[in-house]
Amino acid sequence: MRAEERNVPVDPELPVVRLCVEGMQAEAEGRAATALDLFRRAWDTATDDYEACIAAHYLARHQASPEDTLRWNQECLDRADRVGDERVREFYPSLYVNMAHACRQLGQPALAHAYFVRAADRVSEASEGQYGDWNRFAIAEGLRGTASAVAEAGDDARSDVRPRLLDEGVDTRLQELFARWCARPDLKALGLTLPAYLGYLGTEEDRMRLRTALHMVHAARWLPEDEQAELEAVIGAVGHG
Repeated sequence: MRAEERNVPVDPELPVVRLCVEGMQAEAEGRAATALDLFRRAWDTATDDYEACIAAHYLARHQASPEDTLRWNQECLDRADRVGDERVREFYPSLYVNMAHACRQLGQPALAHAYFVRAADRVSEASEGQYGDWNRFAIAEGLRGTASAVAEAGDDARSDVRPRLLDEGVDTRLQELFARWCARPDLKALGLTLPAYLGYLGTEEDRMRLRTALHMVHAARWLPEDEQAELEAVIGAVGHG
């Protein structure tokens, strides 16, 4: 939810924003205590739910315990809900991701998965570019990382898992190809395919993006013969998933 990475205008003259910018600078310089103090001052300075939402986001990143991290992320989400207008619309993918990460830290993978699902539902609202890519990658990794725990919880939970993930067998075969490309390293193949794989959230657009990226590598025909054959099989499986 960093203001400098989003398209929604944030008034740089707001005292809360100025303090958070100073806090981010302190973070970058390794002055964690100073950053926390600045973010606390931003929270104390906030005059409405919008400003409190911004300050709570940064405070959550500097908590000593998972419980406190979750508490401040929940505060941030609650304040965004109270604002309820276009100023916070792009916040939601990362707000849900933050809630999910906090739940994972507390050993609650099923609840974390539910937040990753919410984030996936809102990911199109995030800005394009690096910020949007970061959200996609974090959501996709989170869905994969919590899927097994949710799948053990029963049929109702599994209904949230399957449509958003590649078939497990296809995913395993893709990861084996990636491992071989990393070991060489085949940077061209990785560069073409990893962004589509890491950002895969189960939509038809995601499936076509991944299939197209894999097909580009296959069509170039620079892989060893056995990898060409395996990649061709994976492309077919992705197209019919």
